[in-house]
Amino acid sequence: MDIIHIVLGKANPERMNGVNKVVHQLVSKQVESGLNASVWGITIDKKNNYGTRIFETQLFLQQRNPFQIAQDLKLALKNTKKQTIFHLHGGWIPVFYTISKLLHTHKIPFVFTPHGAYNSIAMEKSAWLKKIYFRLFEKKILEKATKIHCIGKSEIVGLSELFATNKSILLPYGFENNTIIVHQKPLNKAIIFGFIGRLDIYTKGLDTLIDAFKVLLLTNSKAQLWIVGDSDEKKDLVEKIKTENLENNITLFGSKFGQEKNTLLSQMDVFVHPSRNEGLPLSVIEAASYGKPCVVTDATNIGDLITEYQAGKTIHSQNCNELEIAMSSLSNIWNNPVAFSKLQTNAMTMIKENYNWDTIIHRFNTELYTAK
Repeated sequence: MDIIHIVLGKANPERMNGVNKVVHQLVSKQVESGLNASVWGITIDKKNNYGTRIFETQLFLQQRNPFQIAQDLKLALKNTKKQTIFHLHGGWIPVFYTISKLLHTHKIPFVFTPHGAYNSIAMEKSAWLKKIYFRLFEKKILEKATKIHCIGKSEIVGLSELFATNKSILLPYGFENNTIIVHQKPLNKAIIFGFIGRLDIYTKGLDTLIDAFKVLLLTNSKAQLWIVGDSDEKKDLVEKIKTENLENNITLFGSKFGQEKNTLLSQMDVFVHPSRNEGLPLSVIEAASYGKPCVVTDATNIGDLITEYQAGKTIHSQNCNELEIAMSSLSNIWNNPVAFSKLQTNAMTMIKENYNWDTIIHRFNTELYTAK
């Protein structure tokens, strides 16, 4: 069986795009396990600027009409050999409607991962447009897909409200961190809270984070908040930080990748991700793999595990007071090196036991890529 993943972009892990990051690691692990897996990327250019990788990558140009596919992609789809299954990544992508029609016409099976596109919060944004688009286009993809891969409970719930089906499979991605992690007494003079991700203020809950952090400073004036990431909304975030007079306690680093990002992450004490809407945030999984206790909302779809493993704190509403209480609680534990070390160990154990690639690749093969 050949597996071809189709994604917008180049599956480049050095970009602030969660879908591309998880697809890169998924395909790498499939190849390492002996599967013949590759990536087809739909991009604005065909430059090989994504580094060395162990899987084959083919690039096709994105067309001006979002529903149109390039002629070479159309030919490649038609000439696909038997025993191939396609895996489409991302919801609300017009070109996937066209690709799904072509695959269905040629009786080529495909599975579909919306990556958090259908949970209730995501559906609130441009709700009427999405309802119309869903009826005309998105629903057709779901009808033709062999399986629908959901990566979080919130998406299972959201999908059930949109489309009654028995094809949905709840299955997380795996994660592997090969860095050697050594726990020691916190070296920072004051606790450092951190966030890494796209600076989507509303979706990622960064407004709530800054408000909660401001309250925390009333009792912990030396605490620091590091925000790593970028977007067109950065200027709004800078303005809010200035308005609240928080420049001395909040640092915006911009986008960082590779070792530069890992160095910043390793220096953080507690990772905070108060998102209003997620599929499954790779940044939280990565932070926990570094032994960082995490503060998350239940919208991240990892809150239940963090609570179960006592690897941080989970809040159940987008609430400044609730978030500040959770952050203050971990700040108090940070002052007790023995207790804090236990949280760090719990976070790493959580990732090792629930995101093991060997187990998850097997589940992909037996649950997702089967004909029925």
